[in-house]
Amino acid sequence: MKTDPIRIILGDNFLIDKRVYFINGNETTLMEKVSQSILEKYRVNKNIEVSKIDSLENFIDQTGLFENQKIYLSRNCKGVNENSLNKIIKSNSVFIFIYENSQKSRLVKKILINNNNACVVDCYELDKDSKIRILNKYLEEGKIIIPRDIFWFLIDKLDNRYAFLESSLKKIFELDQHEINIENITKLLSIDESGKEKIFFSLLKKNGEIVNIYREKIISNSDVNDFYYYCRYLCQMIIDCNNQEEYINKIPKYLFREKKFLISIYKKFNLKKKKQLINLISSTEKSLRQESGLSLISGLRFFLGIKKITVS
Repeated sequence: MKTDPIRIILGDNFLIDKRVYFINGNETTLMEKVSQSILEKYRVNKNIEVSKIDSLENFIDQTGLFENQKIYLSRNCKGVNENSLNKIIKSNSVFIFIYENSQKSRLVKKILINNNNACVVDCYELDKDSKIRILNKYLEEGKIIIPRDIFWFLIDKLDNRYAFLESSLKKIFELDQHEINIENITKLLSIDESGKEKIFFSLLKKNGEIVNIYREKIISNSDVNDFYYYCRYLCQMIIDCNNQEEYINKIPKYLFREKKFLISIYKKFNLKKKKQLINLISSTEKSLRQESGLSLISGLRFFLGIKKITVS
């Protein structure tokens, strides 16, 4: 069956009763949020163990009836076919697959979409209706009332990528209600566009220069989280692409000025470095979950970690 990603992240009567969740699309920040939301829902209701899996070939689920439920998380799993999927659907564990669009993902989706024990979630940039639902949820939970003109101004100006939209909303609603006006919102959104994302393109500069640029642009925990998600987005592209041609096709059009730089970075990565990058992201994600965000020093350490792997 197919499920709306916004329904999952907003918790709109979404039941965690499937064996397989297949998260697919090209909006990686929304894909990550959906995956986190599903995991959090399981954690609230059950004792679970989360493990990563990179192959379904010869996979045997050994979870006992009275053991903690196991959730297997996969980003690029080998041996995914109709037989292996039918096998895991009958197991006692839960499987979450996170796949960007590809020929392989389309084949997997075709197998799962009509199966009642599977949930297929397509994740693309947010449309107007999705942004309205998300904004209304924020207003409802915060018991905030804003004028109609500000509401529609936000819908028009907020980013279509989930992580960036969420970060902007958190900043806006940290204001006192009487301070939520078009002028202040414009200032906050302008700050978002003032250069945090561009720090990534200083990756090959000397460490001292990087530290100075980082300290100039990153001044709050919210800034750190924005920067982290952007770096992770670019790193995930490197990890997921099997060759340079595939990578070039995935570079967003708005980064046309930085395209040459991004290609030069990709060329520095082999399989060993990609695995190191995955480990760096995983350890940073763990800190982010434990602390409900990253500190300024943790964000800098993460970025310098990317540089160390890249130039090694």
